[in-house]
Amino acid sequence: MTRPVLPDADELPIGRRVARWRVRRRMTQQMLADRIGKSKSWVDKVERGVRSLDRYSTVQEIAEVLRLDPAVLLDPRRPPPTATARLDGVDAVRAALARYHRHPARTVPPDEVQRHVAHAWLTYQHAHYAQLLRALPTLLDAAHATPGPLVSAYRITASVLVKLGEADLGWLAADRAVAAAVGDPVRTGAATIAVAQALRALGRDRLALTAAVAAIGTAADDAVRGTLFLQAALAAAGCGDGHRAEDLIDHAAVLADRRTGDDDPHHTAFGPTAVLLARFLTAQRLGDTAEAVHRHEKAVRRDDWRRLPVEHRAAHLVDAARAYLDAGNLTAAGFTLVEADTIAPAEVRCRPAARTLVAEIARSGPPAADVARLATTIGLTR
Repeated sequence: MTRPVLPDADELPIGRRVARWRVRRRMTQQMLADRIGKSKSWVDKVERGVRSLDRYSTVQEIAEVLRLDPAVLLDPRRPPPTATARLDGVDAVRAALARYHRHPARTVPPDEVQRHVAHAWLTYQHAHYAQLLRALPTLLDAAHATPGPLVSAYRITASVLVKLGEADLGWLAADRAVAAAVGDPVRTGAATIAVAQALRALGRDRLALTAAVAAIGTAADDAVRGTLFLQAALAAAGCGDGHRAEDLIDHAAVLADRRTGDDDPHHTAFGPTAVLLARFLTAQRLGDTAEAVHRHEKAVRRDDWRRLPVEHRAAHLVDAARAYLDAGNLTAAGFTLVEADTIAPAEVRCRPAARTLVAEIARSGPPAADVARLATTIGLTR
């Protein structure tokens, strides 16, 4: 796969930087406009450079809505602040990715490598991210000479890094997964799922859409193809193309409906409920909060909702809490976030987006006791 060139933020005018961060925060122009008391047309003109941002107070207001330090918009060379306490282990994973030409000290038998990979998948699906980060450097070294497990090791690495706000590094790991999968269409498709996820996290939805659609035709496995359809749909929604997003999800739904059994050899969690969750996310990305809430409530009533991996369910609940907050339902937002924390604490306590959401809910009004307790537990104050 050709590596996309990501533009240098230093070269972007402030309006484009606003647009870039707005997309990263999964906000439409209308949503940003509503939150700063401006019109959609005003936001559009700012982002296109037709209207200048020459008042610091306005920049400060936009930055607050985008959950940024104003200096990030004014001086992009300054690293953006994070709302999370960095988990130990990310630097070790970074170092492991930097030494991919180095051979491990001992050759690990393929069966043993496969067992380690299977355990890593379970660790990820149960959202034990700190434990996973500690294991990944050794796993990446051990899997170096075994293509199949190496693809999986890179996919797991990409997925956890994206969750922890390290999307650039996650994209690198995902790209490595695709390179390791060359010659195997199904593994290439599965690796491209990780590429699309990382690119979407970077706000590169159009690139994610192109990558996912290109891989759909060659991935022979229905679950992999279906998940690629869903990733393409989410990317299309990120581009503002609701019609294409729904069409892509409809294609995924056909594949989901004909699946039988619970086997998931490629760790996609694909099925009818995953399709419904994607419909929720597309509505949320497109700014249709009421529809998003409706789709969420429909999905969690399904019998197979609880058969999804813990990580998947908790991640969805965090997104659902955001939808409830956007809808003005502070009680439901807090309840849903606490439920996510009960299912998988690391999904709420370690992810920057989730921690930011906890803080927003806690300061949006008198928080429920459980929300206040959660905010205190993870070191956030009103």
